[in-house]
Amino acid sequence: MAVPLYQAKAEFFRTLGHPVRIRVLELLQNGPTPVRELLSALDIEASNLSQQLAILRRSNLVTATRDGATVVYALSTPDVAELLMAARRILSTVISGQGQLLAELRAGAEEVQA
Repeated sequence: MAVPLYQAKAEFFRTLGHPVRIRVLELLQNGPTPVRELLSALDIEASNLSQQLAILRRSNLVTATRDGATVVYALSTPDVAELLMAARRILSTVISGQGQLLAELRAGAEEVQA
């Protein structure tokens, strides 16, 4: 029996639901990157990075190629970068909306105190 689309989407977003995985995907937007460079850009243990990369690989969000002893990771599709940019736009809108709400709350508090 096939998994319903909404369930597949939920699993996809659960895969994205870890800060290290998001940061790896952001770093890979700049192009294919060796593991050692990912490790130097992140403040985590090599074993943790390996675990997070394995999850991203199993989800087909990244690809891995070997160049001698070096493993190089890349985004599997430009759509991943587009998704991250869309998330940034959405967060910008949400945060700016919260800023407006905060300004209104502060203005209301000043009126009450006056």
